[in-house]
Amino acid sequence: MRTDVLGAAGVIHLLIRQGATLAVAESLTGGLLGATFTAMGGASAAFRGGIICYATDLKRELLAVPGDLLEREGAVHPEVAAAMARGVARLCGATYGLAVTGVAGPDPQDGKPVGTVHVALSGPEGKIWHRDLVRGGSRGRIRQRTVDEAVDLLAGVLKTNMGEHSG
Repeated sequence: MRTDVLGAAGVIHLLIRQGATLAVAESLTGGLLGATFTAMGGASAAFRGGIICYATDLKRELLAVPGDLLEREGAVHPEVAAAMARGVARLCGATYGLAVTGVAGPDPQDGKPVGTVHVALSGPEGKIWHRDLVRGGSRGRIRQRTVDEAVDLLAGVLKTNMGEHSG
């Protein structure tokens, strides 16, 4: 359940107010997260860019996710999401890196059931926030709910940074 209804446009406004920037790394959402943040005019004031790393080898090659981690745990793991978030923030020169990895279906991946999702946010001073989710439903529903959770995670962190509390 979402605890914050700020939405992507509100998140962009908070980033701008805080002088912060965002980059995204996506696996199961395949560009939907970046598209959500860039749907509003003016998003370029805070949105630096994104990387769609659908293939596991690209997570290692583009985002510097450790190869031994990928070999040991597979691409669907909270530490992989955290490494993706750090990697995209570094690569794009952003204050925050937001990453999603998981299994949207129709088949399990790396021994993880459909609906397993990991969301990670990398912030200043190397801080990491994350959410580990298990979601049911169709492939489209899992992808959209992943985007909603990722936006919500970032919104909560940004609101906390401003001294506000998300419910």
